[in-house]
This record gives sequence, C-alpha cells and structure tokens, in this order.
Amino acid sequence: MAMHSVDVLAEAEKVLSEECKPAEALYLLTEGGVDLYYKSEEEYHPKTRKEFLVGEINPGEIFSLSAMIEPYVLSASARASKASKLVKIDAVELRKLCQEDPQMGYAVMQQIAKALMERLAYTRVQLAAAWA
Repeated sequence: MAMHSVDVLAEAEKVLSEECKPAEALYLLTEGGVDLYYKSEEEYHPKTRKEFLVGEINPGEIFSLSAMIEPYVLSASARASKASKLVKIDAVELRKLCQEDPQMGYAVMQQIAKALMERLAYTRVQLAAAWA
C-alpha cells in the first residue's frame, strides 16, 4: 500500500476533495483536522450557497470513503480545518490490492464500515439538534 501512497501537507482551509467529483484517493489524517461538509444551492437562486458540517476527522481517521465504494463518487467535501498532514492513497491501486489479497481487503473494508457507522452517528446527532 505504501507504494501507492504519498504524504500531503495541507494549510488551513485547503479543500482536499469536493462533493460529486470522482473519488480518486482514500485519505488518512495523521496530524491536524479535516471537516466534512455538504453544499446546498437553491434551484432558483444559484448564488445562494450553504454549507452544512457533517463530520470532523481527527488524526488516525480515514476519509474520502467513497473511493472504495461504487460508483466511486464523493458524497461530501473535505477541507482542512487547520494545518494538517495526510497520507493520500491511490484508490484504483488500493482496490486492486484488496482484490488480490482478500485478507487485506477485508481489513480495509472493516475500517471503511467502522468509519461509515461513526459518520452516520454524527449525522444523527446533527439531525436531532436541528429538530430540537
């Protein structure tokens, strides 16, 4: 996996990935922080754009999970909330490795599932707060 990874430095506010774009990499945050958010634009007022925070990534966590799940399109945008260090893993190569080594693939997908469950719980909290 290391052969298909690169270290990335991101300044605060740097957009790392954008919702609805192809998911070309899986990221591991090693230092700093990353916010996940959705964008909303009103149909009749395209200049009216809102962002909704839907998750916070802490060191040791992965994001851009769509890189491992078809149709491989990002479901949220990611932006560094402060200066950060990340490991960027090429998604195509990682998927190939997972197919070639089922044990590794299982371990990777366990981490993906865990992260998705955490994101779902965070989203539920956000929804509950919005309805309160």
